[in-house]
Amino acid sequence: MIWDLEKTEVPIYSVKGHDEIINCIDGVGGLGIGEGAPEIVTGSRDGTVKVWDPRQKDEPVAKMEPAEGETKRDCWAVAFGHAYNKADRVVAAGYDNGDIKMFDLRNMSLRWEKNISNGICGLEFDRKDINMNKLVATTLESKFHVFDMRTQHPQKGFAYCTEKAHKSTIWGVRHLPQNRDLFMTLGGNGSCNLWKYEYPANRSKEDKDGVSEGVPGSVQLLQNAMIGTQPIASLDWSPDKTGLAVCTGFDQTLRVLIVTKLNQY
Repeated sequence: MIWDLEKTEVPIYSVKGHDEIINCIDGVGGLGIGEGAPEIVTGSRDGTVKVWDPRQKDEPVAKMEPAEGETKRDCWAVAFGHAYNKADRVVAAGYDNGDIKMFDLRNMSLRWEKNISNGICGLEFDRKDINMNKLVATTLESKFHVFDMRTQHPQKGFAYCTEKAHKSTIWGVRHLPQNRDLFMTLGGNGSCNLWKYEYPANRSKEDKDGVSEGVPGSVQLLQNAMIGTQPIASLDWSPDKTGLAVCTGFDQTLRVLIVTKLNQY
């Protein structure tokens, strides 16, 4: 459902989207966040990922589901990206078995997939409205992965770095709107970690066959703060006030955070 917060009597858009619980949702388009149509993507326990245009009632504009004979996997995370013009757009989806799949909505095809052997709890591109730059995936067992999305090797895919954090499930990730190289990870131990991504001297190189492949960067921990005793489930940054954020936890508490000195990075 989509609601107008000034007129909450009736939703402005409502649809029966999935056969089982909806685990995750993301949006793009409208309000200057990405070119093209305003769309919503949902991922469900039923194994499907569906893209919805609120201007089109009842039916999704795109549907990604397991092929006949494939095992149905629980989709835990979805993210829009690459919406830098009116035609191009991708959706990344993460599953309980560690699969990450990226769907090209322009060509309606699977562009890339990788298994990182651990359930994907969170996914986010550093920016939705630019040519793909970085994708962060957080996992069930204390690790997150930062993929450099600028160079895709035909066999190796995208280069990435891996970091351990929180000593618990990492429930999600959110990039700072004012600086795409700063991001916060959300820990199952009640902590929030602020990270900075460091680019390598060269983001691509040629392999022994002369084919370009990516070069991963590295991450630096800037701040580790214990916010509560229960997992931090979600966080959002203010697009207007640098460092202002709001987060929620399993303790059913909403907290307002202020992070200072971010302009130094």
